[in-house]
Amino acid sequence: MTDLLTQPQFIAAAVVAVLLVGMSKGGFGGAMALLGVPILSLVVPPVQAAAILLPILIVMDIVSLWAWRGNFDRRTLMVMLPGAMIGIGIGWLTAAIVTEAHVRLIVGVVALVFFLRWLVEKAGRRERVSEHNAPRGVFWGSIAGFTSFVAHAGGPPYQVYALPLKQDPKLYTGTSVVFFAVVNAVKLVPYFALGQFDTTNLTISLALAPIAPLATLAGVWLIKRMRAEIFYPLMYAMVFIVSIKLIHDGVTGIWG
Repeated sequence: MTDLLTQPQFIAAAVVAVLLVGMSKGGFGGAMALLGVPILSLVVPPVQAAAILLPILIVMDIVSLWAWRGNFDRRTLMVMLPGAMIGIGIGWLTAAIVTEAHVRLIVGVVALVFFLRWLVEKAGRRERVSEHNAPRGVFWGSIAGFTSFVAHAGGPPYQVYALPLKQDPKLYTGTSVVFFAVVNAVKLVPYFALGQFDTTNLTISLALAPIAPLATLAGVWLIKRMRAEIFYPLMYAMVFIVSIKLIHDGVTGIWG
């Protein structure tokens, strides 16, 4: 632990990773959040990178919950959170046989198809606003819980269900904050059970934690000043960036 915290390359990668993930947790979701583990994986093994970042995500969730308090859609949470718990359970049970690379590739393809469908609708000026649908919400919630557990990639499945609802940006962001705060808190139990936390990783997490609130509040400040006509195209653009990143990581992980 002492060695890592005295290595300039580790400190640089860790600070950049926490800043990007914090901005994402503040409301930007998607692309920047997925860069956290890969950036930290430049200097430590991917499993250790994920274990270091998870406690920091909890700190960010607490800050985000305070910043977006009162802004959430109860119906979205009611239909998606039960599915998320199922997905986390499946991820826990299959942790020894499911590879992160395959999950990233599948999620990336789904996200890319979702983005392309939106682009076609936008070009044809027939973009639709979806209504809540319990079976669909449970399905995408379970996918989000599973992919969040296995590959910290729960954002795209959540967006597949939530973005077409066309909620007010503050409501959309606040709801996603609550959803992933619950998901990350629940993930702590199986992560401990699988031995992904130890004194070294937790101490490093504690050392990096002070950066988390500042980065998160910066994301909150920007989102609260963004109009819907800017917010939604930006979110879909991030879905596209995320899909390409996930497909790249999946293909690289499977075929080298």
